[in-house]
Amino acid sequence: MTLQACGLTYARGRRQLFTGLDFEVGAGEALRVAGRNGSGKTSLLGLLCGLADPQLGEVRWQGRAIRRQRDVFHRDLLYIGHRQGLKDDLSALENVRTSAALAGRACTTAQALAALQQMGLGSRAQLPVRSLSQGQRRRVLLARLAIPPVAPLLILDEPFTALDTESVDVLAQWLEQQLADGASVVYTTHQPQRLRARRHHEIVLGQDLAGEGG
Repeated sequence: MTLQACGLTYARGRRQLFTGLDFEVGAGEALRVAGRNGSGKTSLLGLLCGLADPQLGEVRWQGRAIRRQRDVFHRDLLYIGHRQGLKDDLSALENVRTSAALAGRACTTAQALAALQQMGLGSRAQLPVRSLSQGQRRRVLLARLAIPPVAPLLILDEPFTALDTESVDVLAQWLEQQLADGASVVYTTHQPQRLRARRHHEIVLGQDLAGEGG
């Protein structure tokens, strides 16, 4: 399964963020999107998820434009944005189940609890989210990643933000296992975190795509 960006051009107001952007991310491959604040990283992820349309070019999944197969594409995609969409009055467990259901990936209580345990929050599953730290809240959001079945395409905006060193390592190891199993991962991060993958790409907006093996 392959995600392709073909000649993507996008502007915010009068400001051109990128033009003629081309890259390809295959099964077991990772793409890190880098760039300074305001360079268009989140906007690019929005285009890749089909949340917005480019001015020119198109995004393809398995060789077909995503706009022509939205149901199939969204079934294969799991996108987690930088902004948290948690309900403070609900428990961590309830938040995981609710957010999964809203994304069309309903899960059982046992599956949600197992996902929270993978993120180191098993003992806090029944606590209201308002009582959790910023890093713990972030891990509640990321627990959706571990709800089976794992999507073949993971697009993550700043997944390592607000996590302590141990949590960063846990998340990185989990993502690397998904990559080893054939998933494709696109992510942004300000941290010097580099996922091990069959092939690791990095793109700095405004520069050419660089591919590195390993």
